[in-house]
Amino acid sequence: MSNSPQQERTEGPSAQPARRGQGFWMIGLILLAVFLMLFFLPGMSSSRIDYSFFLEQLDKENIQRLTVYESNISGSFKIPPEMPITYDYYGKVKKPKEGLDGSREKYKKDFEVFIPSGTEAQSALFAKLNALREKSKQAFVNPDDPESVASASEEPFEYSVVPGGTLSTIMMLIFLSMLIVTIVGLYLFFRRSRDSMMGGGFLNSFTRSTAKRFEPSDQNTTFDDVAGLEGVKADLQEIVEFLKAPEKFQKLGGRVPKGVLLNGPPGTGKTLLARAVAGEAGVSFFSVNGSEFIQMFVGVGASRVRDLFATAKEQSPAIVFIDEIDAVGRQRGAGLGGGHDEREQTLNQILGEMDGFSPTDSVIIMAATNRPDVLDPALLRPGRFDRLITVGRPTLKGREAILKVHVREVPLDNDVDLHIMAEATVGLTGADLRNIVNEAALWAARHDKTRVSMSDFDYARDKVLMGAKREEVMQPSEKEKTAYHEAGHTLAAWFLPGAQRVHKVTVVPRGQSLGSTQILPNEDRMNMSESEIRDQLVVLLAGRAAEKIIYDETSVGAENDLERATNLGRRMVSHWGMSLKLGPVSYKLSDSDPFLGREIHQQRQFSERTQETIDAEVGDTLRAADRRATDMLHVRREELERLKDALMEREELDEKEITELIGPSIHVKSDPAGNRNPVVAN
Repeated sequence: MSNSPQQERTEGPSAQPARRGQGFWMIGLILLAVFLMLFFLPGMSSSRIDYSFFLEQLDKENIQRLTVYESNISGSFKIPPEMPITYDYYGKVKKPKEGLDGSREKYKKDFEVFIPSGTEAQSALFAKLNALREKSKQAFVNPDDPESVASASEEPFEYSVVPGGTLSTIMMLIFLSMLIVTIVGLYLFFRRSRDSMMGGGFLNSFTRSTAKRFEPSDQNTTFDDVAGLEGVKADLQEIVEFLKAPEKFQKLGGRVPKGVLLNGPPGTGKTLLARAVAGEAGVSFFSVNGSEFIQMFVGVGASRVRDLFATAKEQSPAIVFIDEIDAVGRQRGAGLGGGHDEREQTLNQILGEMDGFSPTDSVIIMAATNRPDVLDPALLRPGRFDRLITVGRPTLKGREAILKVHVREVPLDNDVDLHIMAEATVGLTGADLRNIVNEAALWAARHDKTRVSMSDFDYARDKVLMGAKREEVMQPSEKEKTAYHEAGHTLAAWFLPGAQRVHKVTVVPRGQSLGSTQILPNEDRMNMSESEIRDQLVVLLAGRAAEKIIYDETSVGAENDLERATNLGRRMVSHWGMSLKLGPVSYKLSDSDPFLGREIHQQRQFSERTQETIDAEVGDTLRAADRRATDMLHVRREELERLKDALMEREELDEKEITELIGPSIHVKSDPAGNRNPVVAN
């Protein structure tokens, strides 16, 4: 469903004042960097030469550019000269580096030289520069050569003078600019540190809880937005009443549960229910994922737990919601490692914090998981997670209500019947139904429709249940074999009382299959009898049996059917006691334990001979189902051919078209008025 965007922010205890002197080292580093940039960086890209060597190069007219300042000169050579041989203070010869060809090391193209102090040296320098400029003009002018006239105005080198005081002004402006930038940067740094750090530590923001906080004004989700799940909402209503008026329960000595664990399949709406509780109660809501507590450094997760619970107590009444709590709450000691890893320390901290709640703390811990079997028993004991609420798949009434919620903003055509859609989506969760509505709207938009019709919902349901159509084109022989295979499944489900209704059969490749038979129950089932299970085994093996009858061989297309049939047969024998030879005994294997470390130490509770008997019984059960499927298809060979021909021609048949071909299904009985209503045959 669509909710208005909610503002989120991360909360933690109020930050303490920064300690005196914090960040002074950064100020020193920035000022040092400014000093190095202003005074050393210019010299790194130029050579410093002697004044006499500069005059020598000036006489040789090897100067390309000059800029004369008050006390120094910067410029560039036309051709970088070789470094001369000089002498040190003790009269020792200082030779420059030499190359392989014996040439001395050269200066860089750019240079810098200091003018000797005194006005006489500066006057002599300017006189020399002006003389060179006049001499250059006279030397290059040739009246007989027209091309030399154009170069008469050219200077032998670029020459500019910066008046005294200009350089210092520029340097001062640069320094002031850098100082202002530094002050602004430090202000922003300290402001960010004050908002993100707690306790004045530099790494404390790393140990801060990452939970997202929703204010009561942000809570737009209520129980009205949660369709179906009436029993679950009734259980959670008590939590809402406690958060609204805790004194009502406390005056009679009652203790409201500290923790509520929502468990159920993915997509059933556990997170939505937690937000609806907060919205109904009008309290703060802290949401965090269990994996956010687990970090590379040991102790970080425990620190985040302390921060989260401390913040929740300050903001009480509040709800703390931990999604996917199995990421941090798995059983301790279940693996091969010790008890000092980060995950177990985080779990220990959670257990300690939940025990630390006082009876007057109006804080409820809610958690969600789809793996309650892996949680630590200490987490589930009374006093911590007292309430275990199962959020199951929605019923027929619930699915219809969920569809009504999701189509609020979808323009529907007149032929849309949400009740029929709910009947055709048995076993789907709320997330699946939302996906179907979205796929139907997208499909209608692709065909430029203004409203979503029932055909769009049928397409979306088929896409979700059977997968999208593939572009592969099957060979006629493969298509025929697939048609026989799917016709075998259809006939077995059509005429066996323990099977379920056939909704649609197709030989169009979808998902990972070349063809599929869509079988949907008439109603929600909570239990199955042995006869119904054996009929379902026949349905699973009927496709392979049809190939065997027609081609006297089988294909790899029955792989998934065999896997499902074998799994069902093994559970019949070892879990449900549906074997005459083994009797009413459960032979559950140790591979059902989710932890490798525990499975290694577990011993099988039966002998190898019993295991051989189990394997033999599973094989006998499946072979008996295969014989039943083969005998049935031999008797109904004419209907098999009829279905195959229709599938080859139309590629897809719905329930009405199948009825026209082979008659009504055993699952459809007529009422006194002559109307056929779908019911499950007993």
